[in-house]
Amino acid sequence: MTAGVELRRDLTQWGAIAIVVGTVIGSGIFLVPRAMVLRVGTPVMVFAVWMAGAVLSLSGALAYAELAAAMPEAGGEYVYLREAYGPLWAFIYGWTQMWVAKSGSIATLATGFFYYLTNFFPRLDGVFYTVPLPIGPHGSPLDLRYGQLAGIALILILAGVNYMGVKIGGQVQIAVTVVKVLLIAFIIAAGLGYGHARTSTAVSPDQVPPPATIAGFFAALVAALWAYDGWNNVSMVASEIRRPQRSLPIALIGGTLAVCAIYLLANGAYFHVLTAREVGASPRVAADMMRRVAGNWGAGAVSIAAMISIFAALNGSILSGSRVPYAMARDHRFFSAAARVHPQYCTPSVSILALSVWSAVVVLSGRYEQLFTYVIFASWILYGMTAAAVIVLRRKRPDLPRPYRTLAYPVLPVLFVVAAILLVLSTLLDSPRESLLGLGLIILGLPFYFHWKRRYPEGGSSQQHRSIVL
Repeated sequence: MTAGVELRRDLTQWGAIAIVVGTVIGSGIFLVPRAMVLRVGTPVMVFAVWMAGAVLSLSGALAYAELAAAMPEAGGEYVYLREAYGPLWAFIYGWTQMWVAKSGSIATLATGFFYYLTNFFPRLDGVFYTVPLPIGPHGSPLDLRYGQLAGIALILILAGVNYMGVKIGGQVQIAVTVVKVLLIAFIIAAGLGYGHARTSTAVSPDQVPPPATIAGFFAALVAALWAYDGWNNVSMVASEIRRPQRSLPIALIGGTLAVCAIYLLANGAYFHVLTAREVGASPRVAADMMRRVAGNWGAGAVSIAAMISIFAALNGSILSGSRVPYAMARDHRFFSAAARVHPQYCTPSVSILALSVWSAVVVLSGRYEQLFTYVIFASWILYGMTAAAVIVLRRKRPDLPRPYRTLAYPVLPVLFVVAAILLVLSTLLDSPRESLLGLGLIILGLPFYFHWKRRYPEGGSSQQHRSIVL
């Protein structure tokens, strides 16, 4: 780390809110309703699932708000897990984020951007080289496409933006998120203002299992929660937010509520124009709705909105996710170079570049979706443990200043933990191979942890960090 150089609190409250809203709303709102209606069968049940996801996400946001306000440090969950359970669990979280979860998410977003860009430039879907090795899907040769290069270029451009300062990255996040929300509002208004509500309430029997089963509800809830995923990212950049004790709870709670409202209104627009059967048959629900409303130019407008939405989510993911390896390196639990702060821009420059370059490699691998599936199991264990940290730290650190205290404590943290346990069990039963392989990927990091622990037995201390960030 550069001597005497620290991260600066240049991120405003609006920037923090934009990270929450901009990172959560990616491509899911344009695609997920199809998977949900195929699981539960009727629009009423789809809305019930969205509401359940909103309650759980808000419960998590309320729990995280207490932790973030009490410990406004770089790294988010890494810090909370370290303080509640010790450095090993914090390392497992950070290792997972760096090599699979966050890098896989960035790769998925970049590829989603390319997916929509091919609507305007079909040649991007062309193959420029085939790797003659059995490393592609199902052991086939790996095709490299021009669009993957476009996705990599986008990652590296946004890495450069965030390299030059959190203030610049935050301003870009605010601007793009505002444009995104306005475009989605236009799509919602077009859908709700068009014609009359459809009367069909269920998809055809050959498209779905019997509706309203418990298994179907939980499967749809998993899809909804992934659409809501990302509200916690703002806590990772807490050490660069102005007045964090006030701004972080407002961003977490206000941003999550805003996303919930947008999702419900968007689904209202979809089902106002399309029947449940049409939604269940549509891989691009928003585009098909707008095509019905305004023709092909309407579908094109959705592609532009989706690209801007993904752009904002990608920028927010790089901005926030790069602070996790930085926090690990400060604790001597990661490669020391990642703790360096740029002397001019006051950003974790090496950590930004490392995460972005690795994410670009994952884009080329074409295996990012499989990697992301592997880590779902372990990620939700850690999310549940983080929410439970509110209860653990109330007992372990009663002296810790808490500018914000979780509403309806301990009911809401317990609700989130129970939901996390159910989702973990559901994932284990539904995808046992991927779940166990995900644990295997994490176990691969343990030799590194014990190496760094032997080399730096003192690690990092909360007192050391709190003297820096508060």
